Amino acid sequence: MDFLPHPINEYVEKYTQPPGEVLVELERETYQKVLMPQMVSGHVQGQMLRTFSFMIQPKRILEIGTFTGYSALCLAAGLVAGGKLITIDVNAELEEMVRRYIWKAGMESKIDFHIGNAVEIIPTLNEVFDLVFIDADKINYSNYFDLVWPKLRPGGFIIADNVLWSGKVLEAATDKDTQALKDYAEKVRNHPNAEHVLFPVRDGLMVVRKV
Repeated sequence: MDFLPHPINEYVEKYTQPPGEVLVELERETYQKVLMPQMVSGHVQGQMLRTFSFMIQPKRILEIGTFTGYSALCLAAGLVAGGKLITIDVNAELEEMVRRYIWKAGMESKIDFHIGNAVEIIPTLNEVFDLVFIDADKINYSNYFDLVWPKLRPGGFIIADNVLWSGKVLEAATDKDTQALKDYAEKVRNHPNAEHVLFPVRDGLMVVRKV
């Protein structure tokens, strides 16, 4: 899916560090075998997440919404020695594929993969996170924010994907997912301890820093 004019998108990809072989294979298999493959982070967004992770140098990352594991592999690349990424997804049908690529990337000691409802799992996690990536059901974005905020260290970051929702957030009459994303943006904007910026990368990345 192209969110920019095709020539611009090609230019951006040309001047973005190419993904490694495992990520190329993972994206290819996602498009061959999985419904709604456009949900995969892909080349440019994946590299941006990887870069964010290296900049932050996190010890603990929480990812809400694994899909086929592309973003988890990108984020986990920037973990410090002994660091861990916890990723949660409700879709058990993709578990074998996700675990296979975690193993292919040699990240089985860095990535802790949970299958289940994130709303139920997050309260059980006894962790302090440096970075949280939200890319799951849009209805629960605000709920996820509330659940992870107490577990996010001061100076830590929350990155939420799809906040532009293919431009639907500009429409007056909206569906539940679109309204949930608009509510999330307002929640972030009005939070007294959140610095934030919306990057128009792909379908929109809202980056929040806890102050």
